[in-house]
Amino acid sequence: MSLSPILLQASELGIRLEIVNGLPLWEAQPVYRHQKHIERIVRGISKPDDQSTCNCIHAVDVYIQFPNGLKRPDISIFCREPDEEEQDSALTMIPEAVIEVVSKGFEAKDLEIGPPFYLSQGVKDVIVFDPLTLLVLHVRKNSATRQVSPVVIDLVCGCRLLV
Repeated sequence: MSLSPILLQASELGIRLEIVNGLPLWEAQPVYRHQKHIERIVRGISKPDDQSTCNCIHAVDVYIQFPNGLKRPDISIFCREPDEEEQDSALTMIPEAVIEVVSKGFEAKDLEIGPPFYLSQGVKDVIVFDPLTLLVLHVRKNSATRQVSPVVIDLVCGCRLLV
């Protein structure tokens, strides 16, 4: 069975399937509270500086084929739209930033597995928001900060987030 039918079957069962460095990971489909926070964060994405070349394009809950895995970040930020021929399959363009909203029971996946994986694949900013504790973990290649929501974060690409 090829990967596409497996992903479709998993989705029909209410499961999000991801693969990180060859390790399959699963998570239940997001609940209302999770989606509500994603929508709030998306509304807080902005391009504060006209000098920035990044267009701050966001994608919610789409598969991205990374060199070493397949992930479905809650929010991905790109500087340009994906190419037309790529828009009907898993994206291969590496996001500038990803934002994950922690799902109850899947904290390790979002806080421990995700950030190092994303950074190893070329993502410049990884933000993890835990709606239960209001923790905002912001990880870059050589730094990690922990803050409390609400907080404004300036991304390397020039976009700004309100988390």
